Amino acid sequence: MLLTSRDNKWLKTFRAALRGSGPAPGEAIGVEGPKFVEDALRSGLRAEALLVSESAERAAEPILRAASATESGIPRSRIFQTTDKLFASVAGTDSPQGVAAVFSQPEWTLDDALHGPGAMREAAPLVIVMTGVQDPGNVGTILRSAEAFGATGAIATRGTADPWSPKALRASAGSALRLPLLRGMAVPVLLAQLRIARLKIYAATTASANERHAPREIASQADLRESAAIFVGGEGAGLPSELTRAADAVISIAISASVESLNAGIAASILLYEAARQRRAILEDQSGGGLRHAL
Repeated sequence: MLLTSRDNKWLKTFRAALRGSGPAPGEAIGVEGPKFVEDALRSGLRAEALLVSESAERAAEPILRAASATESGIPRSRIFQTTDKLFASVAGTDSPQGVAAVFSQPEWTLDDALHGPGAMREAAPLVIVMTGVQDPGNVGTILRSAEAFGATGAIATRGTADPWSPKALRASAGSALRLPLLRGMAVPVLLAQLRIARLKIYAATTASANERHAPREIASQADLRESAAIFVGGEGAGLPSELTRAADAVISIAISASVESLNAGIAASILLYEAARQRRAILEDQSGGGLRHAL
């Protein structure tokens, strides 16, 4: 179906999804670019509609093949074409590639975040919690690292940039669509639920060289092989003091005294890597050292 009016309801839906700050409950997630759309389909998300510009018909062919291999596919009546100019008017990128889709939100639960997808369900829970991380680029980076280093799930508490916003999705390279993810949880409720699930709660900070004698655990000394939730704070203020006090332990990354703090995305990535290193060491011990150089 060819869409030719800027005021078409579907073009308005795509514009809101691809240019907004993240979907409200029940609204669609906007995904732009052939590779991202194809990856989202292959990850099992249900597509509500596909939009292709006139010059991108060939780029849409692999997407249609991927859709035909899924249970829900894309309804033929929801595959739309439009002019390059109209596509650019709804796209969220400066150089649109002519393909976009809107997807229904996945319905993740806390249990999903604790146990991870598929084959990971036997692993000890490792959850990264973003609290007040306001830069969507950092949110996306954290989610990408979380998937890369084997986190079972991620949680964005209230006040954190929406991980399904277009910028966060792009920064996550699609991880935000695959990793079990919860949005908008209140910190007190989350802490109570994590304690019921018997996760150790870590509050992440940075420590300069002259603070190394403070009562805190350096990342390499904390036991991240156990069930754990790591809270990472915002770019400026970090974690609120009441959360730090409520945590079971404060975990630090030692940095040079000349550097005030680390970017939230970098800090979370270091901690997730350390957790993966420690957890891989368990497998190495079990396999007689065969995995020693895997990380």
